[in-house]
Amino acid sequence: MKREHLYVNKNHPCLWLMLLCMTASAVSSVIYHAGFGILWGTILPCVSAILFGLTALAAGSEMLYRTSLAVWLWGLGFAVRSGSVIIWAGCILFCILYTLIIDGKIKKIWLSALCIFGLAVCIYMKSVADCLFLGGIILLFFGIKVHNDGKWHPFRGDRIDGRRVRTAQVMEQITAYFMPDRTGASNLFSEAVEITELERYIRRKRKEGLSGFGITHVVPAVYARTVAKYPAINRFIAGQKIYSHGDDIVTCMTIKKELTAESPDSLIKVHLSPRDTAEDVYRKFNQKVEEAKNEMETTADAAVSGFMMIPGLILKFAIWLLKCMDYFGLVPAFLLEISPFHGSIYFTNLGSLGIKPVFHHLYDFGTVPNFCAFGRKRREEELKNGEIVERKYLDITFNLDERICDGFYYASAIKYFVRLFKNPELLDEPPEVIGQDIP
Repeated sequence: MKREHLYVNKNHPCLWLMLLCMTASAVSSVIYHAGFGILWGTILPCVSAILFGLTALAAGSEMLYRTSLAVWLWGLGFAVRSGSVIIWAGCILFCILYTLIIDGKIKKIWLSALCIFGLAVCIYMKSVADCLFLGGIILLFFGIKVHNDGKWHPFRGDRIDGRRVRTAQVMEQITAYFMPDRTGASNLFSEAVEITELERYIRRKRKEGLSGFGITHVVPAVYARTVAKYPAINRFIAGQKIYSHGDDIVTCMTIKKELTAESPDSLIKVHLSPRDTAEDVYRKFNQKVEEAKNEMETTADAAVSGFMMIPGLILKFAIWLLKCMDYFGLVPAFLLEISPFHGSIYFTNLGSLGIKPVFHHLYDFGTVPNFCAFGRKRREEELKNGEIVERKYLDITFNLDERICDGFYYASAIKYFVRLFKNPELLDEPPEVIGQDIP
């Protein structure tokens, strides 16, 4: 049976009525449950009610299943306060069934019947706070819907920024435990690309009206087209698990608003698709660059400035907490969007600085598994048919996280990447076939 993906819209009135009910449940636990002790009578009921409400509000649109943690905490507190073996067994069964329903393994309609039965037990036991807790879930039930848009939505075990690759080979899955850090799993690779055809292509695109079209647009476009054929290179490692970005190719690049030493760096993050043509990439990149240049301070810059206002010792704890949240996939989506450490690949254009490309390190924090640098163009004289000819080359370097796919797959992807530079006209049309990493 196909699993249902449940969600609740933030604007739905039932969500806000549920929040009101959970707040009342937390207050009632302080008033009526004090006799059961500070932990079981007050703290645990309060935490479970508040946690359920906030989780549904923050993650209900994509990860409603996260509310099951609050339900298990509530069930534990209710069972301890009852002191009955039968209630203990009932609470465990209730929590298991709730988890299966909210995970989409059991039809949503059974949630109402489950909560009504639980509510009847709480009414019999005259527990006001627990009645309000279950009443809040019943109210939320009327706002819960099933995603039927045909798109991917995360289930338990997935992240907001990636889908768990459960079909990976056993060796691939265990490698991340032996090599937990990205720097220890780095493979360095360089390639010299002959760009005679590419320069003709760039001149033609500029004549067609794409002013400023250049290498900076071609390299991401080529990478996106490579992902279309070899989708496994769009994976990443987080929490020692393998995930896939799917069709979302999250490219990161650092730019300067002005080519001066004093000009600050700004991050741009562009979401590409395997279906993008060179013109699509050109427009997406230019839009982000213009936005970054026109803003006095980007959101990412503002976030970093805010972090630097925190005292050093507290900042160190905050970074540790952020790393823990990232390990378990709990970093909010808005932070992932402004983070330079989360994405599919990081590009750096050192040709604009007039130097050769470096082998840039990977970041152990975050999810970026690949780093691509390209430098200035260079000329080289070669012997062809007894004559010396001059050719122009572009040096490109990669730093690759070897854990996301095997060496043969990486080699095939890079060969195709290089081949596209010699046939750039393939970038003018969307690919005929899009490879799927996860069926």
